[in-house]
Amino acid sequence: MIARLDALGVVCSLGQGKQAVADALFAGDTSGMRLQNGWIPERSVTVGAVEGLLPDMPAGFEQAASRNNRLLLAAALEIHEEIQDAISRYGVGRIAVMLGTSTSGIAEAGEHIANYINSGVVPAEYLYCNQEIAAPATFLADWLGLSGPVYCQSTACTSSARALLSAQRLLQLGVCDAVLCGGVDSLCKLTLNGFASLEAVSDERCNPFSANRHGINIGEAAALFLMTRADSDEPASGIALLGGGATSDAHHISAPHPEGLGAQQAMHKALNAAGLAAEQISYLNLHGTATIHNDAMESLAVQALFPEGVACSSSKALTGHTLGAAGALEAAFCWLTLSNYNSAKRLPPHVWDGVADTQLPRLALVEAPGALPATGRRYLMSNSFAFGGNNISLILGDLP
Repeated sequence: MIARLDALGVVCSLGQGKQAVADALFAGDTSGMRLQNGWIPERSVTVGAVEGLLPDMPAGFEQAASRNNRLLLAAALEIHEEIQDAISRYGVGRIAVMLGTSTSGIAEAGEHIANYINSGVVPAEYLYCNQEIAAPATFLADWLGLSGPVYCQSTACTSSARALLSAQRLLQLGVCDAVLCGGVDSLCKLTLNGFASLEAVSDERCNPFSANRHGINIGEAAALFLMTRADSDEPASGIALLGGGATSDAHHISAPHPEGLGAQQAMHKALNAAGLAAEQISYLNLHGTATIHNDAMESLAVQALFPEGVACSSSKALTGHTLGAAGALEAAFCWLTLSNYNSAKRLPPHVWDGVADTQLPRLALVEAPGALPATGRRYLMSNSFAFGGNNISLILGDLP
């Protein structure tokens, strides 16, 4: 069974909408990464914030208002026509919603709780259900009137990559005929201060795989795919999720296995699921958070799997680490790379200071203007790693 990715809605610090995001992505545009105050006490930090207006909540859904849901709504509105076509074709009971998130509506909840601590009054707009993990998926399904399976997954930074694998499984099992899948996370003080307590946040723009790397930037994003089953009696065309691999090495609650064993296994599983050899991969979107331990282990894992090298880059310097949305967002970057929104067939460039860490294997980081192969089918891999040794690798590619 082939899981076809028919449509994509996306919003992040690179812009709102596929063309704006693609233009900034392939140009290596870091202008969306800005130094801001107010997130961490007595610090200014670089974040990947979405600029510009977000859509208002639909009539009747004002109580579900959160920045997280408004980011998700922006992505959904971009593919609203395709969603309505799917509803007409399959019916509301045969379309599922499967999302990944880590923040849900906790940004607003934090503000409301602070108000209560300071004043003793719970704000009238505070609703506990808006901070529940399932809130984004529930909102989306209710707004669209869908009655298929609806749920969110929260496995930290692999949440939405896992959501794509779960969506594929729903189609394989015949539970539904289409899935709205992806991820969403918004900036909030809870996550920024949490990562700061781990001494993992960089004040400056992050510098993946550099000898001078010293931490992550946090960002926000929403990426929403319409995934359907490519039936054998229909011409197969477009872009598909061809395979994925998931592992949990459980080495440490927050640090990855130093040799990247779980990461290697996830990539191996993805290749096996897609029926591909490592040398068939044209490009790898690295997890590449710019922390000391992540970049070290990922370098070792990639070198072990691709001893001859593979064109690769981290997009974290362009968007920040969007946490629960990162897996879907970086799958979206692979989708855009394969799509008509990338007419020049460029690869996402790796933005850094160019100072390689000599203690690690040298990766084939994309220097602008890297390009996809001119002929033949293209296969792209995207890595997502998370706390607890949770690892996901996805492979997207052309359908014949």
